Amino acid sequence: GAILVQAILTDTVLTGANLRGANLRQANLRGKNLTGTTLTGADLASADLRDVDLSGKDLTGANLTFARLVGANLSGATLTGTDVRGADFAGANLTGVNLEGRILQGTALTGANLTRASLAGQSLTSQNLTGVILTGANLSNVNLSGTDLGQSRPTLTGANLTGADLRGANLRGLSLDGANLTRADLT
Repeated sequence: GAILVQAILTDTVLTGANLRGANLRQANLRGKNLTGTTLTGADLASADLRDVDLSGKDLTGANLTFARLVGANLSGATLTGTDVRGADFAGANLTGVNLEGRILQGTALTGANLTRASLAGQSLTSQNLTGVILTGANLSNVNLSGTDLGQSRPTLTGANLTGADLRGANLRGLSLDGANLTRADLT
């Protein structure tokens, strides 16, 4: 793929571009229209992707480590084999995204919309979940032990918390309306 390391692409038209496997490390793509753009396997480490519409994009095998995705729309995006460690998803739309098996260590999710997203099996003990929307999300077997959910107030309406580890978690004032807590550990 092309090497566009630290490229400033503010006035560049990328609509329909094939960036499969391209090196876009630290590139500035803020607010870009990436309609029809192919990003499979692209290296977007530390790239500025704030406010970019990546909805429905196939990001299989892409490197998003430490990427700035604040306010980005990733609804329905495919993240199979995508490295998201340290990425900033604050305020991002991750509706319906499958984050199972992704390492979320150091990832910022504050204010993100994870409606119907799957985070099954994840450890979220060190995550700041302030303002996170997890309506209908798959949180089966998630580790939230010791997490202060009462203070961060994520929306968990209709969430699947089957087998979740909630030992010592603060759930004070939290709405769990319609949530599935089958086999969840609430000790």
